[in-house]
Amino acid sequence: MSERPAARLRVAVVGALGRMGECVRAALAASPDAELAGALEGAGHPQLGRSLDGGVVVSDDPKTALAPVEVVIDFSTPASTLRVLRVAADLGVAYVAGATGFDAAGRAELERLAGRTAVVAEPNFSVAVHALLHLAGEAVRLLGPGYDAEIVELHHGAKRDAPSGTALRLAAAVAEARGEKLDELLVLARQGDTGPRRAGSIGVMALRGGDNPGEHTVLLVGRGERLELVHRAATRDHFAAGALRAARWLRGRPPGLYSMEQVLGLRAV
Repeated sequence: MSERPAARLRVAVVGALGRMGECVRAALAASPDAELAGALEGAGHPQLGRSLDGGVVVSDDPKTALAPVEVVIDFSTPASTLRVLRVAADLGVAYVAGATGFDAAGRAELERLAGRTAVVAEPNFSVAVHALLHLAGEAVRLLGPGYDAEIVELHHGAKRDAPSGTALRLAAAVAEARGEKLDELLVLARQGDTGPRRAGSIGVMALRGGDNPGEHTVLLVGRGERLELVHRAATRDHFAAGALRAARWLRGRPPGLYSMEQVLGLRAV
């Protein structure tokens, strides 16, 4: 007797009518094993009550939107993410969190809530970006000392936080590969008479302009040569695809804070 196929994964989307929300809904519509089951927007949004795919109604009430779902995909803001994640933790609904710009208190609360439900929280859900993170660490280990690390990121002019969460993750990957602590090495600005470059420092520079979804370059600069590792995004579709991949992976997982490295099998669960 053949096994009954698994039911389609029921997903709620926070910011369902925004740019990333539309990308996530498109990914769900194209997926044979997942479906839109909840849609959230902020209070006062002009399209609250609109009917989306499968008759799902856009709501501003997290309890209503999350009641029928197994996992949430959220690319909104830290404040919005924490507001909805509190409800998800109460309901035992898994969570894919793609917001960037959490402060220390917000990150601490996210980690506490992950003790009650399964969460993948990443500043970037592109699988290619996580390949870049992995390769950056490997390059640093292979090259050894004598190479200065600089990271440059470019994003659209409407991005609110700088530097990007992905750029900081890349800096952390470099520091980890060296066996060092990022907070002792990170340089976020240079101005005036800065003196010689501090040995071992990791510079991160943010550029803003146009509608660029995101570019990240890791430069490992030695004597007489440099290695550049680059990721350029042309659309936001791959962020949605990676988030949906994480949502599938979260199904049935126990509470905890997970990473895309674990989703991709690059690190043990």
